[in-house]
Amino acid sequence: MLKAFIVTAASLAIVGAAAAADLPRPQPVYTQAPVGKMPIGKGPIGKAPIGKAPIGKGPVVAKY
Repeated sequence: MLKAFIVTAASLAIVGAAAAADLPRPQPVYTQAPVGKMPIGKGPIGKAPIGKAPIGKGPVVAKY
């Protein structure tokens, strides 16, 4: 009797886990990226100050 109870409980646990795996999950909502003008060249972000070379770099053009 105990073996039948254990087998039944294990079977129900496996069937329950399989049924839970088939439940649908909510998908993320797709939002389109805003379209606008890109700020290319409008700010000195990541650029060296005007008139000064970056620290630690040699000349850009070699003179022959």
